[in-house]
Amino acid sequence: MNVLNELKRQFQVALSSLVSEPQEVRKLLEMIRESQNPQFGDYQANCAMPLGKTLKKPPREVAQEILSHLDVSDLCDMPEIAGPGFINLRLRDDWLVKQLQFAVKDQRLGVPKVQSPRTYVVDYSSPNVAKPMHVGHIRSTVIGDALCQVLRFLGHQVISDNHLGDWGTQFGMIIYGYKHLVDQKAFENEPVQELGRLYRQVRRIMDLQETRQKFPKLQQRAQQLTDQLENQRSEETTGNKEADKKAAKSLRRLESQLKLLQEERQLSETTLAGMEADEQLVSLASEHPNLGHAVLRETAKLHVGDEENIALWKLFLPMCREEMQTIYKRLGIQFDFEYGESFYHDRLADVVQRCEQAGIARVSEGAMCVFLDGFDTPMIIRKQDGAYLYATTDLATVDFRRETWQPDVILYVVDFRQGEHFEKLFAAVDALSEQSMELVHVSFGTVLGEDGRPFRTRAGDTVGLESLLDEAVERAHRVVCELDGNKPTGSDLTDTERQHIARVVGHAAIKYADLSQNRTSDYKFSYDKMVSMQGNTSTYLQYSYARVQGIFRKGGIDVETLRGLETEIILGTSAERDLALQILRFSEVLESAVTDYYPSVLTGYLFERLSKSFSTFFEQHPVLKAETSQLRDSRLLLCDLTGRTIRQGLELLGIEVLDRM
Repeated sequence: MNVLNELKRQFQVALSSLVSEPQEVRKLLEMIRESQNPQFGDYQANCAMPLGKTLKKPPREVAQEILSHLDVSDLCDMPEIAGPGFINLRLRDDWLVKQLQFAVKDQRLGVPKVQSPRTYVVDYSSPNVAKPMHVGHIRSTVIGDALCQVLRFLGHQVISDNHLGDWGTQFGMIIYGYKHLVDQKAFENEPVQELGRLYRQVRRIMDLQETRQKFPKLQQRAQQLTDQLENQRSEETTGNKEADKKAAKSLRRLESQLKLLQEERQLSETTLAGMEADEQLVSLASEHPNLGHAVLRETAKLHVGDEENIALWKLFLPMCREEMQTIYKRLGIQFDFEYGESFYHDRLADVVQRCEQAGIARVSEGAMCVFLDGFDTPMIIRKQDGAYLYATTDLATVDFRRETWQPDVILYVVDFRQGEHFEKLFAAVDALSEQSMELVHVSFGTVLGEDGRPFRTRAGDTVGLESLLDEAVERAHRVVCELDGNKPTGSDLTDTERQHIARVVGHAAIKYADLSQNRTSDYKFSYDKMVSMQGNTSTYLQYSYARVQGIFRKGGIDVETLRGLETEIILGTSAERDLALQILRFSEVLESAVTDYYPSVLTGYLFERLSKSFSTFFEQHPVLKAETSQLRDSRLLLCDLTGRTIRQGLELLGIEVLDRM
């Protein structure tokens, strides 16, 4: 049972007798929360204070009125009014026991499915298949997968769609690279690695050429701003207070613009100097002038069906996708659908036509642009040369998903830098359709190295996802070997078992390190911390689960037999009661995790609440050597429920557990 939802249901009846507006009642219900201090009860309702202002009555008097209409006697002790009008609620011990007894027999641990399921499409991972997956893909992949798992468990219909980049400029880049720069022998031996090298090489040449063009423009603009500043500074004050204030504000704005421009120019100068020092790069840039335009021509030829480019695309794509699937297999990630950008290509002209007919798109400087209220710049949907853009494909994708799956919600798990793109996309969808559908950008921050900069190799390259997983497994193996070798009774794991544990622990560490962070924040990546047995890590939680299984092995307990007994759980101490309470909060934690799409709510519960409560319980109370057989079985059931909840929680995060570590 979701305890918080049950309390809100009963409070709704009481509040509706005092407030006529349903919307106001909903706001007040959000003020019923878990108590921050256990001495004041398990839950606290803080709705009497704001309601007192509305009713123009003292909050304590309002709290008393609420209680006069409230009946929670079936699950709570007598509610208490404290302070200015807080209503403190303590769950009855016999009610807690009843819920635990139900959870013991229930495969879902007492977690109910939602009464009104919704249909979600979750768009996540979405790599460009023309290049190897790297560390930047990990956040979208594991956050999106965790959200899918939790939403499904709660009873929603979920369609996961990996929107692959298989048709854009990146393929123009590797097609050009293959035609002009390929090492044929390397391609025959390791095709995906050679395609990745071609992509990076073409990108570096383009970067050098673009920076060469950009730097003089930055210098020119900086000089213009400098001259403008000098002119404004030399102007005498007018004596008009309002005019002088406006002039001072304009001066500060110019100074700020100049500072930012100078910083950009300095960075550009440093970058250019580094690239110009690479003789091979400079030589290639001379041999392939205007490479950006050449790449766009190759992309355009692909899009209009050029036989040679289509043949190369068909040659490269299966290789790239096969390589990508090896990473997903290691991570245990599966998608319902993997429709790439190419899938929507024949829909793009119709999208542009619909935007024109709806009156939101028109030609501007040769390009077809969507102009939307509230945005300074338009969203381009067809370039001057006739090429379509991501925005066009995204609009076509929304149409397809609406027609095919009729979703209530589409989640886009994409990094925060695409925020403006999605704001424009959602506004355009609203302008084009009268059907209501919730579109959500589930944004996330950047993976940083321990130096606080974007996580890269020593050579400055983006870290490949496969090498990231390999390194985590290797470090986990060292930890496993050390722990196993230092056991008082001696090592009891075979080499095969150690390798298996290392793979499970290493892959879990990568996932959990990401999921345990507030998704909107950047986070520092540390191999050592993520495989540590201490702190908020998957390794610690996996060990907590394994410790529970160790209790049953040591006692020779058959878990299925134990669950079948009619043993009444005893909550005779505060540690036992607190553990019981944390187990029963699993349902409300899952619902909270998907309310605003933060998997870190679940990781925080598993570590800060459940595992710590279990640790306190385990330290204070003997289990196998409990004073009576009834108490022993009761504590074994609490251990079993804890282990099952940890396992279920980790599985929803895409993380395996181990019976032994």
